[in-house]
Amino acid sequence: MDRNFDFTGFDSTRFDTMSFDAVYYEPAALDYELGKMLRVKYADLPWLPIENHNRIPELTAAANRDFPKLKRHLIVGLRKTHKYMPNHKVSDWLVPYTSSGCRAMCLYCYLVCNYNKCSYLRLFVNRRQMLDRLLKKDAGSLVPQTFEIGSNSDLVLENTITDNLHYTIERFAREGRGNLTFPTKFHMVGPLLSLDHRGKTIFRMSVNPREIIRRIELGTSPLDLRIRGLNDMAAAGYPVGLLIAPVILLPDWQRLYGELIEQLADELSEKVKQEGFIEIILMTYSFVHDAINTEAFPNAVKLLNREAMTGRGRGKYCYRNELRGEAEAFLREKLARRLGTMPILYIS
Repeated sequence: MDRNFDFTGFDSTRFDTMSFDAVYYEPAALDYELGKMLRVKYADLPWLPIENHNRIPELTAAANRDFPKLKRHLIVGLRKTHKYMPNHKVSDWLVPYTSSGCRAMCLYCYLVCNYNKCSYLRLFVNRRQMLDRLLKKDAGSLVPQTFEIGSNSDLVLENTITDNLHYTIERFAREGRGNLTFPTKFHMVGPLLSLDHRGKTIFRMSVNPREIIRRIELGTSPLDLRIRGLNDMAAAGYPVGLLIAPVILLPDWQRLYGELIEQLADELSEKVKQEGFIEIILMTYSFVHDAINTEAFPNAVKLLNREAMTGRGRGKYCYRNELRGEAEAFLREKLARRLGTMPILYIS
């Protein structure tokens, strides 16, 4: 890795109007309670009307090198697409929910595959409509279902702006039969600890080695604060999981992930160790990532390794089978020895 590269990032504990330069909004969003609240909260910023949050020509036309500048824009609109996708990992369904995109700039972010350089944070103000639809599907299922509501964004980060998790978790606790779940790379869980969740929200913390977080997961919470947040959520009675993802096989990956597992074993609470589970996902990368990162972060860690990777679909790369097998064996052995009470649900 280029050890001269660093990123100071924004202070995720003080995520306020200084984190955005402008708000692009669909005028109809101001007819909703949340839209009105955001208009007041960010009254000091320019508000620029748009026809559709999916088509903002001046942002789409921006150069790849402008990626960090685009991330400083906030988009406010209505979610119009509510297609649920089957899932067979931790949840039954992937659900488009109250946001998409993210303020952080992880160099491998899978949202970039969908939104390219326009993976900025979009907030959708019609939350009641979205949760009504989810509850209807939950009630109509033969058995209780689990809904992944955080696959398009980081809801803990979003919650610092919208308080949507308060509304979602407590209403689902009262009216839902199954479970909600979402992962996060942020530690700001304090407002969630006292909610009446009734054990129906499964909280999952995503982790990576400290050096990878600092150099690749730009603008996210540090590892020690993530661990503390996970411990706090478990102590508050939430079902919890640990997501080691994405595993990035840099030249010294054994050292990095060995140190990560040691730190997790030392700092995770006994409640997490006894009741939590583990998911492991190896990194998928793409031409789109490489094009943006090369221009926007020219001194960053180079993640495209053609010797270690092979094609996986259109313009995407994953690690070769022999390297994946080596990584899986290494992680299973280390985790069994140091965190053996936590089942590994899958490695993908």
